[in-house]
Amino acid sequence: MGPARRRYDPRVLTILPEAWFEQQPTLVLLLIGVVAIVAVVKGADWLVSAAAGLAERLGLPQVVIGATIVSLGTTSPEAAVSVMAAWAGEAGIALGNGVGSIIVDTGFILGLGMLLTRVEARAVVLNRQGWIQLGAGVLLCVLCYGLFLWRGDAAVLGRGVGVLLVGLLVAYLLVSVYWSRTLRRRDQFQHIAAGEPARAVQGGRHMAIMLAMGGVGLVVVIVAGDALVTSTSEVATRWGVPSVVLAATLVAFGTSMPELVVGLTAIRRGHTGLLLGNIIGADILNVLFVVGASALAQPLPIVGPAAEAPWQHLLLQIHLPVMLVLLVLLRLFMGPAIKRGYFARWMGVPLLVIYVAYVAVQLATIG
Repeated sequence: MGPARRRYDPRVLTILPEAWFEQQPTLVLLLIGVVAIVAVVKGADWLVSAAAGLAERLGLPQVVIGATIVSLGTTSPEAAVSVMAAWAGEAGIALGNGVGSIIVDTGFILGLGMLLTRVEARAVVLNRQGWIQLGAGVLLCVLCYGLFLWRGDAAVLGRGVGVLLVGLLVAYLLVSVYWSRTLRRRDQFQHIAAGEPARAVQGGRHMAIMLAMGGVGLVVVIVAGDALVTSTSEVATRWGVPSVVLAATLVAFGTSMPELVVGLTAIRRGHTGLLLGNIIGADILNVLFVVGASALAQPLPIVGPAAEAPWQHLLLQIHLPVMLVLLVLLRLFMGPAIKRGYFARWMGVPLLVIYVAYVAVQLATIG
């Protein structure tokens, strides 16, 4: 008789039908995982190529494209998982996934990216999107701790909070569009002042091809990433991995798979601005889009149910503090990075160390 099914199964919140995966032999699941990895890499390659080409043809910095268009796409798995979790009554998973994804994105993915290469730092973008990134994280902490101090274990992020966050999301996207146009006009003016021809937007046909390639790449990344997480989740269950460990690590990491692969592909192709922009945008959207949409779907308890004792307060005790430390540390790194034009590679080390310590503390706490 096989192992008992876990109480929380993240595969019920995925795109692909989990029942089909449960019927497959372990070897088939491992092969699916390998094929999914190849597909994710190829899809990310198309997405990064399209995004970089789009930025060049529109005369926009890669970091701006990464912080808006690309990050909207790569955070869609987090949004889908969290909203479906809220509807399914797993509100703690919905909130934890949003916060955990910020930790994965900033600590692991950006930390690894900084360690591998010099990530470009453009002042005009980091002094705008960078502060919004920190502000979104601080806002979420203020809401969670404030409501907990007010209502104790009964505190929830209600639909009013969801309306606030989604409203701020709309404002952020509109402001980003305005900033993008301002940057484009400024760059064109600088080209003209230097006696160079301003870059013009290329033909609509080429733009359509790039948009189509980027769209296909994004779909491949999301679906293949979902297949990878679902097959791996099933194998982990058969091998007896505890459900709480699986939920605390695999879900947040799995839904951040698009950011990871897109980031590594951006590094390989020399588009480090896309890496940084995607992480900054993803962090902002994980608060405003993922948590906001989840709170609209269903009020999100800040404290877990009594049945989960003694892990009821993990969000307040571990997840939010680690998220805030990472965001503040990254903001501190931005100052010297802007002066030199890039992030020093050593800056990736403390981000990675904090992420590894975060995972280790979780495993020790729930072990």
